[in-house]
Amino acid sequence: MADIFDVVADSTRRDILGVLLEREQSAPQSGGEISVSEIVTALGTSQPTVSKHLKVLREAGLVAVREEGQHRYYRLDRVPLEQLEDWLIPFLSDGAAADAAALASIEGEGRLSEDQRAFASAIGKAFAETAQKVSAVVGQKPRPR
Repeated sequence: MADIFDVVADSTRRDILGVLLEREQSAPQSGGEISVSEIVTALGTSQPTVSKHLKVLREAGLVAVREEGQHRYYRLDRVPLEQLEDWLIPFLSDGAAADAAALASIEGEGRLSEDQRAFASAIGKAFAETAQKVSAVVGQKPRPR
């Protein structure tokens, strides 16, 4: 099974998760289920491409599928996303702010080169974008405690 970070790193798979979330929110009577053809229409992507990405999402446990004859209906499975959120939380808490302050003090001392600062900034931006997308998907439903 692929690492969940590799799975959610792909923009098409994130788009599919977004479509599943949208279905869950806009049509709760559907149980969040949506057909492959509806996903294809929503994304404007080919059916083979969507099916390939749905297989990866299914193998990662991020989606569940119900088969009905020739049709497949997918829905979001939040459990792996909740585990991802649990991993991300320490990075988004006050401890992360303290780490950022420590990094800023190191930068002030001139220990990081311009390339190192640019690289750190790129990583920070990518992490923030991913954290925001994961939080948007996970944060829609309260987690059981």
